[in-house]
Amino acid sequence: MAPSWFQIVLVLLLIVLLFGRGKISEVMGDFAKGIKSFKRGMTDESEEAKPDTPPKALGDRSGETIDTKTTSGENVRAS
Repeated sequence: MAPSWFQIVLVLLLIVLLFGRGKISEVMGDFAKGIKSFKRGMTDESEEAKPDTPPKALGDRSGETIDTKTTSGENVRAS
């Protein structure tokens, strides 16, 4: 059974009486700011995922130097 319009109005009236009009508008404003911030973060993230330069080929590692540690704790440089 779906709620009637009278029940919906009664619940809304109780919410306004309990929280007050100012608190409800403040909460909704914070909710809207959160949604905007989330959308902005998603668009920033998608722009960062698209680099301007093409990615380096996986097999091309010429000229790279890698530092590793041995089990004895010594630093070893591999070229």
